[in-house]
Amino acid sequence: MDEFVFVSGRLCLELAGTKLWRRTLRTELLGSPEDLRRWVHQAELVDDLGPVDNRGWERILRLREAVYTLVRSWPLGDHPDTDVRDALAEVNEAARLPLPRHQLDGAGRLTRTGGIDEVLASVARDAVDLVSSTLFHRMKECANPDCTRLFVDLSHSGARRWCGMAECGNRQKAARHRERKKRHATAEQAS
Repeated sequence: MDEFVFVSGRLCLELAGTKLWRRTLRTELLGSPEDLRRWVHQAELVDDLGPVDNRGWERILRLREAVYTLVRSWPLGDHPDTDVRDALAEVNEAARLPLPRHQLDGAGRLTRTGGIDEVLASVARDAVDLVSSTLFHRMKECANPDCTRLFVDLSHSGARRWCGMAECGNRQKAARHRERKKRHATAEQAS
């Protein structure tokens, strides 16, 4: 069952997006080590993460928050606050870990092996690559005022506004349509 939505265009932003509605409802999608195992599998980071203990799960959550803080605060400026400096240190530390091992078998099938360290490294290196790349200026937050999902706008025009049409775009368009219809009906009643 696919329960996670991958619409951000970058692995690090996909992980950051596992905590939704940060300004309002604060919905946690990685509420347990088992949720993390499912996310890692659906993100195709490693084929079998194996057992995840609470410490490993907490490390992933800590990196998720560090990535979110760092990309939202980038560029850092001359005097970043302690939270941002800590986020940078957390991302850099995880980026030094080993990456998952990729191998081909005789039939050409890819196998990806690794554990929590390798997952942390993949996410952190993607964050380092993103903030240091020319694509970083295309990183945006969803235009839905309740949504806090970040994404990289890879559209040709650079005019993408929503994290995803199914998640936020269609909802916002439908809400605007209902509002226009309501205003039109009110205007007709007034005349």
